[in-house]
Amino acid sequence: MKMKAKKLEGKGSSKSTFFSIIKGSIFALCISLVCVLLFAFCLKFTPISETLITPINQVIKGVSIFLGVFLGLKKQKDMGLLSGLLVGFIYTITAFLVFSALNRNFVFDRTLVNDLIFGTIIGGICGIICVNIKKTTK
Repeated sequence: MKMKAKKLEGKGSSKSTFFSIIKGSIFALCISLVCVLLFAFCLKFTPISETLITPINQVIKGVSIFLGVFLGLKKQKDMGLLSGLLVGFIYTITAFLVFSALNRNFVFDRTLVNDLIFGTIIGGICGIICVNIKKTTK
C-alpha cells in the first residue's frame, strides 16, 4: 500500500514540476515583453547609443529568466538546477519565436545559439539560487 502511494506521489510531483516550468517560462516571456516595450518607448524619446542596446537586451533577458524561474518554481523544493535550465531554454526558444514573429524575420544564426546557451545557463543558476533561498528561509 505504501509503495503505491509513493509512486502516485512521484507522478504528481513530476506533473507539477512540468507545469511549474511552463508557468515560469510564460512569466519570463511576459516580463520580457513588457520590459522590451518599455525600453522601445525609452529609445523613442532618448538618444541611447546603439552599442548599449545589445547589453540592455541581455540584462532584460537575464532579469526575465530570473523572475520567471523565481515565480514559476516558488513551490519547488528540489530539482532547481534542472527546472531552471528548462525554464531558461524554453523561454529562449519561445522568446525567439515571438520576437521573430513580431519582427517578421526568422534568422537562425550564431546569435540564437549564444542566446540559448546564455538563457539555459542563467536559468540553471537562478533555479539553484531560488530553490536554496527557500530552504534557508524556512
